[in-house]
Amino acid sequence: MNIPGLGKIEAVAFDIDGTLYKQWQLHIRMVLHFCRYNQFFMKYGFVRNEMHRMERLENFWEVQAECLARRIHRSPEETQKLLTDIVYDGLSVYFETIPCCRYVPETFKAFHEAGLKIALLSDFPPEQKGGLWGLRKYCDAILGTEDIGALKPDPYSFLFMAEKLNVIPEHVLYVGNSIKYDVRGAKNAGMKSAFFEPLWRKLFHCPLKEADFSFSDYRQLQNFVLQ
Repeated sequence: MNIPGLGKIEAVAFDIDGTLYKQWQLHIRMVLHFCRYNQFFMKYGFVRNEMHRMERLENFWEVQAECLARRIHRSPEETQKLLTDIVYDGLSVYFETIPCCRYVPETFKAFHEAGLKIALLSDFPPEQKGGLWGLRKYCDAILGTEDIGALKPDPYSFLFMAEKLNVIPEHVLYVGNSIKYDVRGAKNAGMKSAFFEPLWRKLFHCPLKEADFSFSDYRQLQNFVLQ
């Protein structure tokens, strides 16, 4: 499929958190959970910032647990269990009631019917989101960067995804809400990028120049790709 200004696009890939659902809907649901474990989440945040700067790791889970263990003064084994209980399994329950953004299912269906390949690439386990709002049936690949060993914006995970799709990076449009991790990560891997912009950018007419396309409504993305 040829898109004016972008060229040939064979696949559209999506970030999940903040892109397929609104993050504020998670935040208001997890307020009590966050307050209960606020020190843990704060130190986990520092560790994730470190992990984002690392190159690909063969043993991502072990390194993450070891880095956090030093901060919370626990063993790596205890820390990994805490990560599972507090972050991974601990947050999964909140996704049972979080809706996806409007027109997301319709957009996935339209792209699928148009013959485009579809992928999800997230820095958190996709299975944490349960049924993924019924989108799995449209996806050709669903990947977590932690399993791959390189968090965004490292281009390795983006290139790994393109290989799984059997599509060259130049023919992939990656959709995300983070400038640093999604837009720049995709660009560094040679992909095109679509930025799911926050409300203030829409109100003040400030599209992101780094992205090939900015949108605030999934109908806009659908029309842009399928024009």
